[in-house]
Amino acid sequence: MTAIVSTLTSLPFTQLRRNRYFYLWYDGFYLVLCAALIALMVTTGFQGLVPTWDNRLWLVLPVACHLQILCSVFIHNATHNNFPRALNRIVGELCGMVVLTRFASWEVIHQRHHRFSDDVEKDPHPVGPSYWRFLVDTIVNVEHQLQQIYFDLYGDTPENRRYERLRAYVSYGTNLLLIATWFLFLGKVGFFFLFVPASIVGFFHLVHFNWSTHNAFSPSGDFKPVNLDHGYYKIGNLLWFGIYMHANHHKRAGMFNPAKMQPSLPITPPPG
Repeated sequence: MTAIVSTLTSLPFTQLRRNRYFYLWYDGFYLVLCAALIALMVTTGFQGLVPTWDNRLWLVLPVACHLQILCSVFIHNATHNNFPRALNRIVGELCGMVVLTRFASWEVIHQRHHRFSDDVEKDPHPVGPSYWRFLVDTIVNVEHQLQQIYFDLYGDTPENRRYERLRAYVSYGTNLLLIATWFLFLGKVGFFFLFVPASIVGFFHLVHFNWSTHNAFSPSGDFKPVNLDHGYYKIGNLLWFGIYMHANHHKRAGMFNPAKMQPSLPITPPPG
């Protein structure tokens, strides 16, 4: 019983350090879960939550985008144990399914970001002056850093490289099943009009958040966590629990809303 409680409450990176095959167990669980849900929906003839068009969906779309971003905010807080202990893993897994990365990869990568913030070799998303270059580098670098984390823990050997290739294929396959599950659950209209646009908006926002809050506008290349609270960022701080107060967050990651930190670190002024 104690082992089950530990599995359900401890964070994925903690479990990866204890079990070198953690990811296969983790992805295997999601493979079975998604396959079972898909089989259930297909055999029962479930048509999805939003199978047909309704003009009121235009009003739902901005809400869906907001909730998608909010899921990234909540999975971020779950990564830092900012919910009650019994809820962190549950919130992280639920939000991880919405943002499609699933919780384990999100948490493992983010923990590395905090350990090696803006290190061009070890940070999964070190900042540069170009947003679009940063976006592409983030997509490419995250998988590389997931592999590097495993090698740091268990050694860079031919056997471990083969294992990591297998892990990557299983992970990608699991994500495809998760996407198929969302398609069947939401229905064709709900998936393509709500989920897909909200996911795209959420992804671009997440990348922009990581980029802008590490002083990307610095003409001298002084990339580091900063607090932003002007214009759009002020609105974002109100909507999404102070996420742009990023210097505060790196100073005290255990705060659910870093805008509430006292004394707060200086606010970075608008560029120009």
